[in-house]
Amino acid sequence: MAEGMTWSVLDGDKLTQAEIYGKVLTQLGEKNDKIIAMTADLAKSTKIGAFGDKFPERFINMGIAENSLFGVAAGLAMVGYTPVVSTFAVFAALRSAEQVRTDICYQNLDVKIIATHAGISFGQAGSTHHCTEDIAVMRSFANMTVIVPADGIETGNAVVAAMDHAGPVYIRIGRGFEPPVNTTKDYGFQIGKAVTMKDGKDVTVITCGVCVGQAMRAAKVLESQGLSVRVINMHTVKPIDREVILKAVVETRRIITVEEHNVMGGLGSAVGEVIVEGGKACAFKKLGVPDAFAIVGYPEDLYNYYKFDADGIIEAVGALMKKEIEEDENWDDET
Repeated sequence: MAEGMTWSVLDGDKLTQAEIYGKVLTQLGEKNDKIIAMTADLAKSTKIGAFGDKFPERFINMGIAENSLFGVAAGLAMVGYTPVVSTFAVFAALRSAEQVRTDICYQNLDVKIIATHAGISFGQAGSTHHCTEDIAVMRSFANMTVIVPADGIETGNAVVAAMDHAGPVYIRIGRGFEPPVNTTKDYGFQIGKAVTMKDGKDVTVITCGVCVGQAMRAAKVLESQGLSVRVINMHTVKPIDREVILKAVVETRRIITVEEHNVMGGLGSAVGEVIVEGGKACAFKKLGVPDAFAIVGYPEDLYNYYKFDADGIIEAVGALMKKEIEEDENWDDET
């Protein structure tokens, strides 16, 4: 584990995900002089400016030149530095997709990308600033690790883990304050290992990012209605935790994925691929933004509009519970 971690869970109750990563990265920079923080004229918005205030000699603002931002980061990684690049998700994953793919991933360089304002968290800014395709894009790049933290506490853990991980890492966070779903930072965060937030035997909700909190609220309501709901925080979308998915298929036989992303190519698609390759059938539903550009509005209203908030999850679980599944242990007639 990297050194320099002095932040506490109290920070997770008070700070945004971006403020947490800015704080953690600055602390890590005190122990590791190879860290170079970089952005493209978004130091204040992405909070990476906190590192620049502390270490101005190791901070680079490229101006509004995102493609060059990632090209220069690749060059710095090739000569031994660990660049941490932060910009809006729509710029990192879409505008600069070629540079991330070819300059960084192709050479498996040690560049960390912290993409803020992801999903529809920039709701009022409109479709040009939404980013509901980045998980699909980033997980398709060879060598790239993709992490979607659920709250500020998990964001801090993800930044520390990313610095210990060799190769490119994409950390996707929102714009504002995400209500904490973790009460301690010492819950055993590991890249590639999902966290079972609560166990259950009737249905499994697999989710990531801001939707973890929505799933936990839905599970609480469903429990009061007599359903036993398993909630899995799949914070690492790539490499995905295949073992926990296949275990859920066998033990609950009903799977719902929930994500603040287009339903095509994101977490739901990744989970579906594992299920199909596992060869065991189950009832399956993906919740997220449909195959469309999201409308403009406050994020919480959009979660409700697209039915991946707690109310939408409750509705989807109700529909899935009406589907017939075989309860016996004989999988041979289902493959």
